[in-house]
Amino acid sequence: QVQLVESGGGLVQPGGSLRLSCTGSGYSLSIYAMSWYRQAPGKERELVAYISSSGGSTDHADSVKGRFTISRDNAKNTVYLQMNSLKPEDTAVYYCRALAPSGRAYWGQGTQVTVSS
Repeated sequence: QVQLVESGGGLVQPGGSLRLSCTGSGYSLSIYAMSWYRQAPGKERELVAYISSSGGSTDHADSVKGRFTISRDNAKNTVYLQMNSLKPEDTAVYYCRALAPSGRAYWGQGTQVTVSS
C-alpha cells in the first residue's frame, strides 16, 4: 500500500514562498498521477494542481496559476508544490493524493500552510 507523507508547510508572510514535498513509501510513485489538494477551515477540499505519472502533463487551478508549480522527481519518489507570492487566502491544510491506474486513490495526512503577517 502506498503511504504518502507531506512536509514543508509552515507560517509565511504574504508574498512569501514555500515548497511542499510529498514523499511516497511502499511503492514507486512513478505509475501514479499525483495531485495537491487543499482544505481551508469551513470549506470543501479543492484541487490545486495535478501532474501525470510521467510528469509530461500538468494543470493548476485558476486561483494559483502563475504562482504555484507542481513537479515530480520519480527517482526520489517525491512530488513538489512550489508556492510563490502567497496570499492569506492560500491558508489551508495541503494534501497530496496518488491516483493509481486502477482508480484507487491514496492520501497523505496533510501539512498546514498559514499565510499571515
